Amino acid sequence: MTQTLSRLPALTPPAAELPARAEALRAEVREFLSDERAAGAWTPRSDVWLSGWDEDFTRRLAARGWLGMTIPTEYGGHGASPLDRYVVTEELLAAGAPVAAHWVADRQIGPSLLRHGTEAQRRKYLPGIAAGEVYFGIGMSEPDSGSDLASVRSRATKVDGGWSLSGTKVWTSGGHHAHAFFALVRTSPPEEGKRHSGLSQLIVDLRADGVTIRPIPLLTGAHHFNEVVFDDAFVPDDMVLGEVGSGWGQVTGELAFERSGPERFLSTFPLLAALVGELSGADLGPAGRRELGSLVARLWALRRMSLAVAGSLASGQAPELAAAVVKDLGTRFENEIIDAARLLVSVPPDPGAEGGYARLLADAVLHAPGFTLRGGTNEVLRGIVARGLGLR
Repeated sequence: MTQTLSRLPALTPPAAELPARAEALRAEVREFLSDERAAGAWTPRSDVWLSGWDEDFTRRLAARGWLGMTIPTEYGGHGASPLDRYVVTEELLAAGAPVAAHWVADRQIGPSLLRHGTEAQRRKYLPGIAAGEVYFGIGMSEPDSGSDLASVRSRATKVDGGWSLSGTKVWTSGGHHAHAFFALVRTSPPEEGKRHSGLSQLIVDLRADGVTIRPIPLLTGAHHFNEVVFDDAFVPDDMVLGEVGSGWGQVTGELAFERSGPERFLSTFPLLAALVGELSGADLGPAGRRELGSLVARLWALRRMSLAVAGSLASGQAPELAAAVVKDLGTRFENEIIDAARLLVSVPPDPGAEGGYARLLADAVLHAPGFTLRGGTNEVLRGIVARGLGLR
């Protein structure tokens, strides 16, 4: 057994350290966010990277140089490292700032375009992403094909000058606002025994003819998710991302960015911070202290793991296995913050409150069912980890 364990690959890359300049950048971001809150520009919320759509705030971040940070300067970005971006994003999430408008484009679309896009595609989209003026959704999940992306049924058929696209995507966050998304579609039948073959990614204009966006409201009536239906929508040849038939490899690399960032364990951090404030000076007793101490200790461990993945991404790697581990552990942790908040403080959730503990708790409770689903269900992620370790 010991020999078997010694042969298993590491679950996460070596720890990464933030550069010396990070603390000055962190202080600058915190001062900006403090001024924003003092001016009443927005109210802190839980799960802001999904629900906090504020294009004015996004443009203010862009004016500071905090969008498109890792995009090269020749495409309108700032040529910074992923670790610099990590500092900015974790501060935004911790503050509960409304970052949803730019989140997907800045997190994964920019890097994917740099890795797989044509020069024309980069010129078309990257400057707008860095300026906070171009927004993207995610076109992966489908009805009956959620975490099992290889089973997607949306199909692109070759026609003169491009592709005719038919099918449906679901759970497209912000699709009713976004300009475009990368759609994972089948462009040819899978090869025998290779179900991941025959898939491609197309850059789809969400405002084009043949594209219909239908809302999927939350229980509260809030509208973040969408169903996107393609009815012979035309996608020109120059909007194929990467190589035709290489969609699976491309999308798994993209998922490393989607699954490993600080948003996978900081969605409910504003609630944790409020919980600590509510308990300040209270006599928690041994059990309460253990609960709170455990949450803070695990938060730090998750941050170190996520930073390690960011460091790996900075070196040009795509650590899908480590990203799956961070997402699995992090999203369970987010739910456990909610459990502790309800157990240790007798304030009921109130979605009608303007702010404060009751509203943060309500937002977290209402969004919690999606934590372990979006980006791949935890059950599927554990299968990915098991395969990566050679255990199945």
